[in-house]
This record gives sequence, structure tokens and C-alpha cells, in this order.
Amino acid sequence: MNLAARLWQGSADQAAAARAHPFVQRIGDGSLPLPAFQVYVAQDAFFLECFARAYALALARSPDREALYAFADLLAGARDELRLHAGYAEQWQVETAATVPLPATTAYTDFLLATASLGGVGQTCAAMAPCMRLYAHLGSSLDARAAGPYGEWVRTYADPAFEELAAVLERLLDRYAEDVPATAAAYRRAMDLELAFFDSAWRSA
Repeated sequence: MNLAARLWQGSADQAAAARAHPFVQRIGDGSLPLPAFQVYVAQDAFFLECFARAYALALARSPDREALYAFADLLAGARDELRLHAGYAEQWQVETAATVPLPATTAYTDFLLATASLGGVGQTCAAMAPCMRLYAHLGSSLDARAAGPYGEWVRTYADPAFEELAAVLERLLDRYAEDVPATAAAYRRAMDLELAFFDSAWRSA
């Protein structure tokens, strides 16, 4: 089993907790209160801008052409996801430009940008891959038809194109990350921050 798969397997408890979180459960059955989704959309737009910056930092530090091209593709994927969130914001009347990040959002973005700025490319992949893999996992485990008004959200993360982006990042992790405790700690920390992010949106609405 490769490193990315082992790290994901080692985070099975956190993935299960995310799937069972009331925020995700109620997206899945379409019953999530609109204010909770509005908070999430605003916070996630802020988060994704920082996620894109982390990709850009990794791109600039790419050790070879393969990494350069792969991070460019991932950055383009983040840009497309930001456009999707702009559509959500318009549809759900969310003003994202003036978003004040919640503490859980700031904790996550500070972690990503610090890792991308100070760590190596492999460490950056370990910090970023959990987000992509978790969302692909949630998208594939939910039923877009049952999600009602949130069906588009489910379809986005269940899309094979999103799965491929997650796989690209995992291949980069396998290629450039060292199988050392610091890599596992970065991965685990990102999973903890994902849970906190869902919880923050759920509790702040």
C-alpha cells in the first residue's frame, strides 16, 4: 500500500466522524438549514483562496517538470471550484467578498500557508491531500437525489474529475513526501481541521 493510501486508512476514524457529522448528514438528506450553508459557503470561499495560494507556493517550489505541471493543474482545479462557489454565493445570496474568517477557518488556512511556505513540497502535499480525499469520499458516499437543494454540492464532489484531482495530489504525496512521523502528523492535523471546519459552520449559523 502506498503512503497516501496508508495515511488515508490511518485517518478512517476522522473520515467516519466527518461522514457522521450533522452538517454533512443534513446536506445529504437536504435538511441543512440555509443559514448553516450560507456560513459554510462564505467560509469555504475564503478557505479555497488560501488553498489556491498554497498550490501556487508548491508550484513555485516544484523540484521537477512533473510536479510543475501537476501543481498547475491542481491550481486550475481550485480556480474552477472557486467559480462554483461564486455560483453558490449568488444562488444563496451570500456575500463572500467581505467574509471575516471564523477561528476554525483561520486555524486551517494558517496551517496550510505555513506548511506551504516553510515545509517541503512533500509536506505540503500531506497537508493538502486530506481535504481533496475527504471531499471525494463524502461526494461518493452521499446521494445527490436525496440532497435536494444541496444536490449540486454532492455532484461536484462525486464527479470523476474531482476524484482525479484528488488522485493527482496523492500521487505527488507518494512521490515527494517522506514516510516519517512529521508527514503523518501533517495529514492528521489537516483531517482534524476539516472536522473543526464543518463543526464551525454548523454551530455558527
